[in-house]
Parts: sequence; C-alpha cells; structure tokens
Amino acid sequence: MPQLSRADLWSLEEYAEIRPAFRQQVMQHKKSRQLALGDHARLCFEDALTIKYQIQEMLRIEKVFEAEGIREELAAYNPLIPDGHNWKATFMLEYADPAERARRLQALRGIEDQVWLQVGSGERIYPIANEDLERSNATKTSSVHFLRFEPGAEAIAAARAGEAIRAGIDHPAYPVDAVLLEEPVRASLVSDLEHGALH
Repeated sequence: MPQLSRADLWSLEEYAEIRPAFRQQVMQHKKSRQLALGDHARLCFEDALTIKYQIQEMLRIEKVFEAEGIREELAAYNPLIPDGHNWKATFMLEYADPAERARRLQALRGIEDQVWLQVGSGERIYPIANEDLERSNATKTSSVHFLRFEPGAEAIAAARAGEAIRAGIDHPAYPVDAVLLEEPVRASLVSDLEHGALH
C-alpha cells in the first residue's frame, strides 16, 4: 500500500471546507475495519484512508502548515499503513471510569503481545507491538497500542482464498476466545493484502 506524501494532503483551508464530508466518509469506512474483543478492547485496522484522516486532524489541531511540520507528521504516521503483506492496527482498551481504567491497566500489563489473529486453521499470528515507542512499563500497560501482524505467505494465500479470520486475546486477566471477523471486516483485511507483493 503506498505511503502518503505531502501531495496527498489538503491545505488547512481546503480541509476546513471538506472536513465534514471527509469525516463522514472515514467513519463509514472504519465500520468495516473495527473489531470488538470483549466489552473493553477493540482493534481498529489502519489503512491509507484512516491514516490520512489522522494526519489531517493532527495538522488541523496543531495548525501546522510549514513543510517541515507536515513532513514530521507524515514520518510519524506512514509506518502505520500496511504494506501489502501485513496488517496494522490500533489496539484500544476502553474503560469509562478512570479508577477502573487505572486498576485494569495494571492488571493487563503485556496484553498488547497476546492479541492474535488466525486465518483458517493456521497458526495464531501474534503482533509486533509498539515499534515507534514503548507504551508499557513495569507497573501498567497503556490504553492505546499500535500492532503489526505479519501473517506469512500461507496465511495470506488462505485469506485470499476465502478462509475465515478469527481474533482473540490470551491474557489471563482478559481472555477472549476466537472472535470470527464478519465478512465486511474480513474482506477489508484481504484488500490490504492486494496492494503489495509478498516478500
């Protein structure tokens, strides 16, 4: 999947005009790229469109219009776009009550390494977590993580051939067993594999 460049982005003025329609488009698109894992965890699979939205929103919030600032945002977010032979996702732990959230984030240390995907009857695919920066420490995990799943040639072929994709979590404090991805989400993930050659 191609990386975004400055030419793919709108100026702050242009974005202000088209933002409502673009936001609606992205929210609709995200519906087929999200997966609830139990009541308090969610995977949001990223692609060029979701990352373009993130970048545009960051530029808008921070009022960035200089070339260097735009380059910095592109450099920070481009690695989150899948490259044709992997899946990249934001993993979120969602607890509305701050006290419960603090307690649970302590109990869930290491959960980001124990999220998995499985294509058909193949092996579980565990992610490479937080390549940009460390989001856990000795006492707690973060509520947001960035995950990269590398399915390998066999799993990619199986996904393209129509095999089911399941997801789960092995963490003892938050076990989730084999959630089946519904067809719109499965199809969306397979499309991520269409945009690059296998390495």
